[in-house]
Amino acid sequence: MELNLLALETSSSRCGVALLRAVDGRLEVSVREHEGSQEHAERLLPMADELLAESGLAPSALHAVAFGQGPGGFTGLRVACGVAQGMALGLGIPVLPIVSHQAVAAQSAATQAEAVVVALDARMNEVYLAVYRRSGSSPDDPSWETLQAPMLIAASEVVPWTAHHLPGWSARAGQPLELLLAGDAWDAYAADMAHPAQWRRTVEALRPEAASVARLARLGWLRGEALAPELAAPLYVRDKVAFTTAERMRGEGGNPKAQPSLAAPLPQPLTQADLDEVVALEAHVQSFPWTRRNFSDALEAGYGAWTLRRDGKLAGFCIVMFAPDVAHLLVIAVARHLHRQGLGGVLLEWCERQARERGLEGLLLEVRPSNASAISFYKRHGYLQIGLRRGYYPAEKGGREDAIVMQKRFDTPGGTPA
Repeated sequence: MELNLLALETSSSRCGVALLRAVDGRLEVSVREHEGSQEHAERLLPMADELLAESGLAPSALHAVAFGQGPGGFTGLRVACGVAQGMALGLGIPVLPIVSHQAVAAQSAATQAEAVVVALDARMNEVYLAVYRRSGSSPDDPSWETLQAPMLIAASEVVPWTAHHLPGWSARAGQPLELLLAGDAWDAYAADMAHPAQWRRTVEALRPEAASVARLARLGWLRGEALAPELAAPLYVRDKVAFTTAERMRGEGGNPKAQPSLAAPLPQPLTQADLDEVVALEAHVQSFPWTRRNFSDALEAGYGAWTLRRDGKLAGFCIVMFAPDVAHLLVIAVARHLHRQGLGGVLLEWCERQARERGLEGLLLEVRPSNASAISFYKRHGYLQIGLRRGYYPAEKGGREDAIVMQKRFDTPGGTPA
């Protein structure tokens, strides 16, 4: 199959364009790069034109445009996304957003026995952090599993957070994992991120490169993950970089900071004493929330139920029903002001761990088709759609909404997928 794909990467100070050509099993990637974060908008299109002219391709010969969607510098992310959308709309072709952290992981020489901890400098003593594991069984199959989607975390908390989650990642992989550290934040915050000597560093993967974005986009193309241009968007995990005047007048000076991560605390059993807080949080985040009676019934039925607290306050909760062969995630929620900080992943991984420990085959859940962010979250954690339940959820004006049924199957003890 022939594929001509242009990839743009501007999430850091490096501005890069790559042209990938795949013909009859041959893969060729040519690259143009420029260093200088203030010149991304001016440099991007001329470099793309140079690559196309050099290859003898007209823009109309392109099948798709890929871009590094971040997280990273706000302006850079908007440039790559905007240029990719403009080109794709003009040419009538789709786009392929690629998470910049995954591009960094793919630049490393990681093995299946390593978790790649990608830490990119987010400035203000903060880090954009994500964790991946190579799932492909050979160099010709460079597929990746997301162990932690990108999040914002204080530099001083990266090492304890990583140490805390390593056992869970190993359990998920079915083998002890070593750590491979990638990204420029390990140097930028060397004092805050001093780590055990056995955690291996890689110098080949410091910032995302356009060639890596192109190769990952090719895999996405083969999996059918191309999007219409209007659906492309940057990936932001920091909502803002400065307080408003009103916020400063209230004493919120300086810059907004990442909330402290959940390093040591683990989910704790949900009890009757937690119900007031749980019901209030549920009502705040759901359009059609569970009632107090629903929660009481779940506890009386002996379902698995846990809370997650930060500084003594309820941050989230989850409830799971354990059937003889599979676990069923009934409800999971995180306080709105704590979204995008990895807490949902902590709860979901905890539910998976509980199911594994009971010898179950996987974890099942339902999600509204209208809840695109939740669907994306579950997909990043390895969940696949296995069915559709018609009219499952209540909707506005007395209507009903379907439910997408998703499942993640675990490996059996022998290592063969269940």
